[in-house]
Amino acid sequence: MHVLIINGSPRIKKFSNTDMILKEFTKGMCENGDTFHLYEISDKDNWDLIRKAYDESDNILIALPLYVECIPGLLMEFLETLTPKTGNAKMSFILQSGFSEGVQLRCGEAYLEKLAGYLGCTYGGTLVKGGNFEIRFLNDENRSKATSPYAEMGREFSANGNFDSDKCKAFTGPEILPAPVRLIVGFFFKTAVRKSFEKDAASLGCERPLDYRPYT
Repeated sequence: MHVLIINGSPRIKKFSNTDMILKEFTKGMCENGDTFHLYEISDKDNWDLIRKAYDESDNILIALPLYVECIPGLLMEFLETLTPKTGNAKMSFILQSGFSEGVQLRCGEAYLEKLAGYLGCTYGGTLVKGGNFEIRFLNDENRSKATSPYAEMGREFSANGNFDSDKCKAFTGPEILPAPVRLIVGFFFKTAVRKSFEKDAASLGCERPLDYRPYT
C-alpha cells in the first residue's frame, strides 16, 4: 500500500506537532513494507506538487490539528483548489488537538467525513486524539512517550487500510473526563500549567501576560 500523506498544519515542519506525530505513525505503518510520500501544506511553494500528487493518488491521508473546532485556514485555502476525484479514491484523516476530551474533536470529525465525499472519495475514517498541545515543548524523552503510541495506530492503518478498528476508536481516550478529574485538571491548569504556558510564551518572545486583552 502506498499512501499520499498531507500534513495540514500551518506551522513549518520544525514546529509542527502534527509532523512529530506523523513520524511515529509512518514508522509503524511502514513496518510491513507500506510506503508513503509526505507533503507539508505550510510550504506553499509546493502546492502545485501536492495537487499533482493528489490527482495521481487513490489513497490519501490528511493529518491536521484542530483549532477551537475549526480546521486550519491555510488547509482550507488549499482544499478549495482541489478538483473532486472520480473513481475509487479513499481519504482518511488524523485529527489531533490540545483538548484532552474526545468530545471536543467530534465536530471536526463530522466535517472531515463530509469533506471526503465533497472531494469524491470514500471515507477511510478519522483517528481522533487530543492532549497534544505540549508535544513540541517537551524534552526528547517525554516527546517520545507522547508520540510513540501513534506507531501502533500506523500498524492498525497498515493492516486494515482505514481507522475503523476498535483499537483506533479506543485510541481517542475518554470522551468526557469524569467530574472529579475535571476539577483537578481545572485547578492544575490554573497553577502549574499556567506557569508552564507562561514559560513557553516567554521562550517564543512573548512579552505581554497570557490574559492580555488589547481591545477591551
